[in-house]
Amino acid sequence: MSGQPMPCSPQEVGALFLFEKLTPEQLGQLCSVGRVERFEPGPVYTEGEPATCFYVMIEGTVVLSRRVGGDDVEVNRTSQRGVYSGAMQAYLGDRVPQTYNNSMRVTEPSRFFVLPSEAFASFMQEWFPMAVHLLEGLFFGAKTTQRAVGQRERLLALGSLSAGLTHELNNPAAAAVRATSTLRERVSKMRQKLRVISAGSFSPEVLANLIDIQDRTAERVAKAPTLSPLEASDREDALTDWLDDHDITEGWRMAPTFVQAGLDVDWLDQVAAAVDEDILPSAVGWLNYTVETELLLDEIADSTTRISHLVDAAKQYSQLDRAPYQVADVHELLDSTLLMLSGKIGPRIKVVKEYDRTVPKVPAYPAELNQVWTNLIDNAVQAIGGAGGDGTLTVRTALDHDRVLVEFRDTGPGVPQEIRGRIFDPFFTTKPVGEGTGLGLDISWRIVVNKHHGSLHVESEPGDTRFQVLLPLTAAESDTDTSSEESV
Repeated sequence: MSGQPMPCSPQEVGALFLFEKLTPEQLGQLCSVGRVERFEPGPVYTEGEPATCFYVMIEGTVVLSRRVGGDDVEVNRTSQRGVYSGAMQAYLGDRVPQTYNNSMRVTEPSRFFVLPSEAFASFMQEWFPMAVHLLEGLFFGAKTTQRAVGQRERLLALGSLSAGLTHELNNPAAAAVRATSTLRERVSKMRQKLRVISAGSFSPEVLANLIDIQDRTAERVAKAPTLSPLEASDREDALTDWLDDHDITEGWRMAPTFVQAGLDVDWLDQVAAAVDEDILPSAVGWLNYTVETELLLDEIADSTTRISHLVDAAKQYSQLDRAPYQVADVHELLDSTLLMLSGKIGPRIKVVKEYDRTVPKVPAYPAELNQVWTNLIDNAVQAIGGAGGDGTLTVRTALDHDRVLVEFRDTGPGVPQEIRGRIFDPFFTTKPVGEGTGLGLDISWRIVVNKHHGSLHVESEPGDTRFQVLLPLTAAESDTDTSSEESV
């Protein structure tokens, strides 16, 4: 937006604090290249447009805002004479994108000294060469440092996840190995029992009945009901009494196995009716090995399924073999991250999922959203741990107008009001020295806001802290560019 041209007075420009040390000759050059413009209430420039001018306010009221998701968020409002904005990085040239990084409007008729960006860059390099070198070093040095520490942040998170995943994989793998060893022993004993039974003079009908009972027993194991502790105890007592009444030794050892398999006294009566009394102990022992074998096979199946789920979760988390940018289900991403972090979360923290499954998929960079979930969950776990270790982490999804809400709520002590406005700043951390880089929330902010055009904010009070991520349901045109550095 262009303003109304007005005369440029070197004396008036020189009275602004930004130019007060310049010589009369320099002030004259400023006025010869720059200009004074008067703007009526409304926009002066818009975020994202080419940064063509540097603005210094002579009088009026200015409002600066940033685009967050679909909203313009006011970041500053002032009437202070001499404040400046616009092409403030023009001296860096084409080494950085020369676009306005905020929007500026005035709320009353206001006057600005307006300097073209090329002239601003030229004056800086001619009049303040040392300052330009220092500013360049500060700008690019900070970017390099942030990138390096950001890589370290991700490596630390990866190391933590790898340790947790290894621990989670070790449990089912060890269970499968133990079950396989025990299974080999049980199968061997079952063969021995079968040898004893087959050595007797039994009719083919009796043996066929036993094999039929064995098959039906295996089917019952697969459909075993879940019993309460009291129900299981009562059934064990009844089975133990039946086995003792039929002179079967160590019935108290067999009873818990039969109960776990869903067998009862009626089943034992069927076995007793199918075989002669003299071979009943051997038949029951043989069927006991059958039950144990089926239970061990179930344990092996559960363990290997658990391993498969963990591997799938790791692939989902890392987004291997998937396009960087895609339409994703946030619930799949959340579940994979929670599974990957289950070792760190531990048994003392209760995880509650309040998912709205009707929420549509969102256009996103899934691997980077997983990094956001990791940072927010890790912070919540540490907050709860600092409050004693027991607490609840609630992960909620919902539709918020034209955006998807993903909320992480913890019962920790909360974020103090005095630092709430700084927690997303680079390198800001409340952790002890050496325990945090201060980039976790900064990286999360840039992934959500800059790369996904969403918003990230916190609401906090003791016992109820909520980090809320809002993601748009539609993609911006710039999302097709996967080379952006905003994910760094």
